[in-house]
Amino acid sequence: MLIESVPNYSEGRRTAVVDGLAHAVTSTSGAYLLDRTSDASHNRSVLTISGEAEAVVRALEATVELAIRDIDMERHTGEHPRIGAVDVIPFVPLGDTTLDDAIALAESFGRRLAERFEIPVYLYARAARRPDRVRLADVRRGGYEALRDQIGLNGRDPDFGPSRTHPTAGAVAVGARPFLIAWNINLESPDVELARRIARRVRESGGGLAAVQANGFLIEELGCAQVSMNLLDFATTPMWRVWEEVRMVAAEDGVQLRESELIGLAPLAAFMDVAAHDGADPHAEVEERFATAARFLQLRDPHPSMALEVRLAAAQASQAAEAADAQATRATQAAEVPQATQAAQAAAARRPEPDAEGSGS
Repeated sequence: MLIESVPNYSEGRRTAVVDGLAHAVTSTSGAYLLDRTSDASHNRSVLTISGEAEAVVRALEATVELAIRDIDMERHTGEHPRIGAVDVIPFVPLGDTTLDDAIALAESFGRRLAERFEIPVYLYARAARRPDRVRLADVRRGGYEALRDQIGLNGRDPDFGPSRTHPTAGAVAVGARPFLIAWNINLESPDVELARRIARRVRESGGGLAAVQANGFLIEELGCAQVSMNLLDFATTPMWRVWEEVRMVAAEDGVQLRESELIGLAPLAAFMDVAAHDGADPHAEVEERFATAARFLQLRDPHPSMALEVRLAAAQASQAAEAADAQATRATQAAEVPQATQAAQAAAARRPEPDAEGSGS
């Protein structure tokens, strides 16, 4: 059962902590760390993990253990809404895996986390058991501080675990959903209110584009405002449509778009759709069509490996090559042992036996 998970952790400033989370994944056999992104302003990191469900779950649980140890929500600050050290863990079906499979995995994993770590768990998206928890924004309403003070009141009891936040790690949302593209567009302006107005115009909840969530932030290190978005279904609203809508609304205030940045990965089909919209030859190589899409979206640091399928194939090939190298090394070492033994035996046979006096002197 092939699955993807894109856990979000409330740490984007301490590199050593994020390194530890990433190492917990790479040291889990069968789990592939396809991407790693950190944002200091949001104080948040995102890992993209793929592989067989059992391996992905083992890797995730290892990261949760580390995050609970190393991240203190009582001290955490950042631009992005969050409710816990491990803020959200979505399961995304890949290949022949069904959404029902992902829902069952979210439920079993959420229960496991609550039992092992005594942390409240909220099921969201397709795994939600209540309509007011389908939207992640509703689960995270008010952020960590509000949940800490209100848990157990006003229907905010978790689906699993205690009706109190973990003393340092808060709570966690676990869900199942189709592929989500986390994507930001940076403006040629530091006007955060403009970014928020654009977000309200383009998001579905404001009467804008279907399957689009959006909010506006100030990114201090870049000196610009940002429209931060989740595209919940790129087949319904493709990336090129979102880009054009944001550009149009920003232009009403005389502001241009600086660039866009992908958080994590996106399906190859999403990029190919943008390339087709921009007139790329449908028979051209994937790399050429990706480059067309990247230019259209003014994508920061573009590379074909931003496509999940490309990244997964590369990770699998790399792991297979490492395994082959290790096997070859073991075979060489095994062959050298009898040769060394034979050489030692031959040298011993040539060595003269010492006489009694010589041995005693």
